[in-house]
Amino acid sequence: MIIGIPKEIKIQEYRVGMTPASVSEASSHGHRVLVESGAGVGIGCDDGQYRASGADIVASAAEVFAHAEMIVKVKEPQPEECAKLRAGQILFTYLHLAPDPLQTRLLIESGCTAIAYETVTNDGGGLPLLAPMSEVAGRMSIQVGAVSLQKPAGGRGMLLGGVPGVLPARVAIIGGGVAGYQAAQVAVGMGAEVTILDTSLPRLRYLKDIFGSCLRTAYATGQAIDDAVSTADLVIGAVLIPGAAAPKLVKRKHLGSMQPGSVLVDISIDQGGCFETSRATTHQTPTYEVDGIVHYCVANMPGAVPRTATFALNNATLPFILAIADKGWIRSCADLISHNVQPRARIARDEPW
Repeated sequence: MIIGIPKEIKIQEYRVGMTPASVSEASSHGHRVLVESGAGVGIGCDDGQYRASGADIVASAAEVFAHAEMIVKVKEPQPEECAKLRAGQILFTYLHLAPDPLQTRLLIESGCTAIAYETVTNDGGGLPLLAPMSEVAGRMSIQVGAVSLQKPAGGRGMLLGGVPGVLPARVAIIGGGVAGYQAAQVAVGMGAEVTILDTSLPRLRYLKDIFGSCLRTAYATGQAIDDAVSTADLVIGAVLIPGAAAPKLVKRKHLGSMQPGSVLVDISIDQGGCFETSRATTHQTPTYEVDGIVHYCVANMPGAVPRTATFALNNATLPFILAIADKGWIRSCADLISHNVQPRARIARDEPW
């Protein structure tokens, strides 16, 4: 199969669909890999490294889309990329269709077979291709939240972990899944006072077993969310309902109960956001204020650490890329389904956010 790797064109997106090591693996399976010139610059990999791994370097994205049987990307295709897709072509990337009807329509019109990383499930109903970026975004959420709490960034002027004699910041994490867990790890490590909320008691028990007295847990009723948000200096939204728009769990009315300069970080923004006042931002202008509360809503958070994020993503996607290239998408999907034991829907009330 001919696999195509175009350069990402979404604003300030520096990741790339395949690393040179992944290209080498695909080449060893007998596949031809076309890489747009400069596609790997953002992760510190030049054309020479890709060429040495067996790739053919082409001058433009148009050549990649014209000749490749499968396009491997990171972010959802932009309208000009959708226009290059064709019937029978495979697109393998993150799509996040729930908040993006235009992309959905353009993909349907293209006739391509689009497979979304974020909806591929494993035997246990987990999301193996979403997990790496959830890990990155979860860890980053505390990092960017801590910076946003600084006065020059519009925050309250607080150090997340405090100092002896001064209380640390209070962090509320809504959602105890992969991203929420990673956020809790960093926040606890920095010395913050951390509360995590979820609707899965087994998940809350697991988190309590892991963190012990370093973490407080709460069942995520509306009242519990209200109480946690009103007392938090930093709120992390880490809510996920696979394939669906994120529920709006923090309303605008809640902002009035928060201290001015408090911070909201919405990891769920690529699924529409879990705060009513969320709107997607970019790394160039990552924050804005609503009613005195700082909002950080960058839709491609891991794009700020493209080298770490790309290598982490490729560790997860490579077996799937090879399976599709080796066997075609129909047989690959059939094999995946046959290995799953009664695939099940993941909904907020039964699964960790």
